[in-house]
Amino acid sequence: MHSRRCPSGLTRPWGVPPEYFTRLLKFECYFENGTEHVRYVERHIHNREELMRFDSDVGEYVVLMELGLREAEHRNSQREILENERAVVDTYCRPNYEAAEIFLLGRSFEPEVIVYPSKMAPLGHHNLLVCSVSGYYPGNIEVRSLLNGQEETAGVVSTGLISNGDWTYQILVMLEMTPKRGDVYTCQVEHSSLQRPAILDWKAQSESAQNKMLSRVGGLLLGLMFFGVGLIVHNRSQKGSHGSQPTGLLS
Repeated sequence: MHSRRCPSGLTRPWGVPPEYFTRLLKFECYFENGTEHVRYVERHIHNREELMRFDSDVGEYVVLMELGLREAEHRNSQREILENERAVVDTYCRPNYEAAEIFLLGRSFEPEVIVYPSKMAPLGHHNLLVCSVSGYYPGNIEVRSLLNGQEETAGVVSTGLISNGDWTYQILVMLEMTPKRGDVYTCQVEHSSLQRPAILDWKAQSESAQNKMLSRVGGLLLGLMFFGVGLIVHNRSQKGSHGSQPTGLLS
């Protein structure tokens, strides 16, 4: 998606009283398979509500709210306006893609994969397992959810491709689950930047096992903290003994 400079002469829609209002125009280019199919969308937004849009796939302005009806009809009746809008695909979108392609050609970024449950819940209770995949380029990616080695297709929900605004992408894939002890859930990610699929497991554990693990981690951190404090005290005492003058020596 790209931005395009807003044209001059922007006015409020017909029928809108001359009080304060916010008028926003968004210009977007969408690409499929490079420039095999390019779509240009121009959105007219008034006070956060989209009144109408020009869609190059349609070839004219489409009314979304009654407030945009008269302006859309006027623009659709102007041959020159429509010809200019239809040409934006070739005059703006494609050249910008080609310029960006020079920078991105041959580049790829590996995805970062994190797997976690949406909430802490005991075994046997309904939950969502979230597979977060972020920071990758290009955008084509395949994310699978598996239970004990078998792919799960029911109860899988995805956010779809999300642009980060820096040419990288992210996606969240969520699996409805009711985990039992010993179940192993897997998030498997395939991307062109990876030589082999990225595989990350999440193992269902009982509440007592989780508490034991947390207590072990807590004990380790506490031990490291005391070790660090002891080391600091020891170093300070060593510096103090070296810095003091031996008794019996004349100054």
